[in-house]
Amino acid sequence: MSTVPSAVTELAPVDYRTDPSQYKHWKLSFNGPVATLGIDIAEDGGIRDGYKLKLNSYDLGVDIELHDAIQRIRFEHPEVRTVVLTSLKDRVFCSGANIFMLGLSSHAWKVNFCKFTNETRNGLEDSSRHSGLKFLAAVNGSCAGGGYELALACDEIYLIDDRSSSVSLPEVPLLGVLPGTGGLTRVTDKRKVRHDRADIFCTVVEGVRGERAKAWRLVDEVVKPNQFEQAIQARALELAATSDRPADAKGVALTRIERTEREDGIGYQTVDVTIDRAKRVATFTARAPQAAQPTDIDAIVAAGANWWPLQFARELDDAILSMRTNALEIGTWVFRTEGDARHLLAADATLLQHRDHWFVRETIGMLRRTLARIDVSSRSLFALIEPGSCFAGTFAELAFACDRSYMAALPDNEDEEPAITLSEVNFGLYPMVTHQSRLARRFYEEAEPLDAVRALIGQPVKALDAERLGLVTASPDDIDWADEIRIALEERAAMSPDALTGLEANLRFNGPETMETRIFGRLTAWQNWIFNRPNAVGEKGALKVYGKGSKAQFDVSRV
Repeated sequence: MSTVPSAVTELAPVDYRTDPSQYKHWKLSFNGPVATLGIDIAEDGGIRDGYKLKLNSYDLGVDIELHDAIQRIRFEHPEVRTVVLTSLKDRVFCSGANIFMLGLSSHAWKVNFCKFTNETRNGLEDSSRHSGLKFLAAVNGSCAGGGYELALACDEIYLIDDRSSSVSLPEVPLLGVLPGTGGLTRVTDKRKVRHDRADIFCTVVEGVRGERAKAWRLVDEVVKPNQFEQAIQARALELAATSDRPADAKGVALTRIERTEREDGIGYQTVDVTIDRAKRVATFTARAPQAAQPTDIDAIVAAGANWWPLQFARELDDAILSMRTNALEIGTWVFRTEGDARHLLAADATLLQHRDHWFVRETIGMLRRTLARIDVSSRSLFALIEPGSCFAGTFAELAFACDRSYMAALPDNEDEEPAITLSEVNFGLYPMVTHQSRLARRFYEEAEPLDAVRALIGQPVKALDAERLGLVTASPDDIDWADEIRIALEERAAMSPDALTGLEANLRFNGPETMETRIFGRLTAWQNWIFNRPNAVGEKGALKVYGKGSKAQFDVSRV
């Protein structure tokens, strides 16, 4: 008789690199401007042992494939304008995150899993907003929990009207937790479901089906089974007609990201991560282009995945995901840069010049989403601007994303003193999830400091001026530099990681609230707390007893 382990083993590192030949759970097909992503989750294909992915329920491995599939549609299939998400299993669309996986997983695994799924679903909306790639959920069976949250991330939801298929968010009554991937927020902020109806919807296990689901704005259309496929195809083509993605462009293959794994970190061509486990610090070094990059659009497309801006975005993204999942004890990330600012600023100018070309636009989108991963990562972020640094343009965004930035002042050696150089990309090309630029967030959108730094676009700004203008936190001189940085890092390492995570998340998003900030702020904070509570994960908690024939026992006192 097999024995189910009491906890999911999480020692083996997670690799976020994959490709369609390795997919276990998704079937990707193409028909002119429409791509279909078929959900067909393999029960025995979990990323960890100890549970089966029944009823199209998913785990982190399923979402890694989804993320990869969307990336390939973006870059390898520019002719695609609409993506249809549907199920290849009978009478079930998706039953959401696998409950047994959640019950077996550590708290950290659950939280990181939810964060990545949130980012993947936010990415669908990002592509719809910025790149003209539309998403249609063809819900052809029961759609529960995270399955409905996936549908909610699409532009529209069509529900089959077969008298059994429904949409539901049953987490509160069934599991004692909240929907973990933006369900509560999208129901209200995006679908504008009336709050009293949303209260009913989120507290009944069976969900809502048919015309009632449409009347409550939970779906856009309900369609009889014999008309469903035709209706989906027709609507997919209508959505495609609203897009400006090119019908006749040749795609760019996303070759495998190559990296060198070391005992003390990970190395890529454009990024290096070095880990000091004793100090619990990881140093990310971003490398500017070593030579001038192509400026002609044909040469840019010919460079493909090796075009420096795209290569950097993909390698940095992989490094962030690897470190977030596989190095939980590394609480501080230090960002350094190196290289020739002229090559980096020229690459920025090329991005701006060709920003309307589909391939450049998708590359900008990849950079935007990767930088946003830094913003929402639960790590302390420091930037060190030293001699030999290249915090210019796109790389300056790394410093502006950090909780603190230190810039070395060299009063006796001005020739070696580092500089920050701004470009137009720093003023809105890579908005945060607040939909602001990082500089606008930094200065609370006040005109005077923003105008002062905008006037210096293209000019190297040295340490004392950078501090005066508010571009950096502090500018220690070369006598104090080593001690100030050492003390700052040691002090950070001595503080409570839990308190720092809460502090950083509150301070980083000080601007206007958006649907994304509500998901990463309010919802994630509440879910983080609830995932720790005995009512959810205690011996008699709802997540622990699910499927075992016993009823959850709740502590009825309100906290």
